[in-house]
Amino acid sequence: MQSWKNALQFHKRTILTVLLVLVFIWSLFSVPWGTEVLHPGGKITIMQIFTAFLHPNFSPEILSLALISSWRTMAYAAAGMSLAIIIAFVCGILASGIMSPNPLSRLLSKSIFRSLLGFMRAIHELVWAWLFVAAVGLSPFAAIFALAIPYGGILGRIFADILADTPQEPIKALKASGASQLQLLFYGYLPMAKVDMISYTMYRFECAIRSSTIMSFVGLGGLGYQIQLALADLDYSKVWTYMFFLIGLVLFVDGWSNLLRKRLVE
Repeated sequence: MQSWKNALQFHKRTILTVLLVLVFIWSLFSVPWGTEVLHPGGKITIMQIFTAFLHPNFSPEILSLALISSWRTMAYAAAGMSLAIIIAFVCGILASGIMSPNPLSRLLSKSIFRSLLGFMRAIHELVWAWLFVAAVGLSPFAAIFALAIPYGGILGRIFADILADTPQEPIKALKASGASQLQLLFYGYLPMAKVDMISYTMYRFECAIRSSTIMSFVGLGGLGYQIQLALADLDYSKVWTYMFFLIGLVLFVDGWSNLLRKRLVE
């Protein structure tokens, strides 16, 4: 019986692998691979970009501007993620259904708040940025809210799944001792789920830095805005300087995340 199940599982994986390979081959033949893929000056531009990568502009005024822009990008990401964490924490708990004492209220809570989180993350942060820029102008609030809403939806969905998948044995023990729903949350669910929740939050913080950079292209300032200006001037040496600062921000957050995870696990 066990060998039959293993053979069936292997057969399913084989079919899925074959389908993925066929889809990949079909996509290659569906792309119009012609001379129009690269414009006539594309090779020259690629060489210019590569040369600029080896010779970035590290003049004092550019470094000063890059530092200010990096700080602004980090500030947008941190403020947006702070609001996103609050949204995700509240909506994620309610979307997980762990606070509902009976099946009917659990189903209603999960349906309503998972739908709300789905709506929030369905719209890209760049679209939210355009909407908030149209509503409040080129204000830092536009960038912060544009990050907070979709990232709150993403984090909330992950928080809900993590809380719903926590081991039930400790929870049952707490229930048997007469713990309330809030006590179950703070002494049962959250202690078991906090490492995964914090780890995913830090990963999303890295993504928020990149998103903050992209949103700068709509005129909100930051590294993305400086990259846009440098690209408009075809000054690729400046572009790579700002890109290196962006990479540095992401590596900084990644290192911070690793240290935080190690302290939580110890």
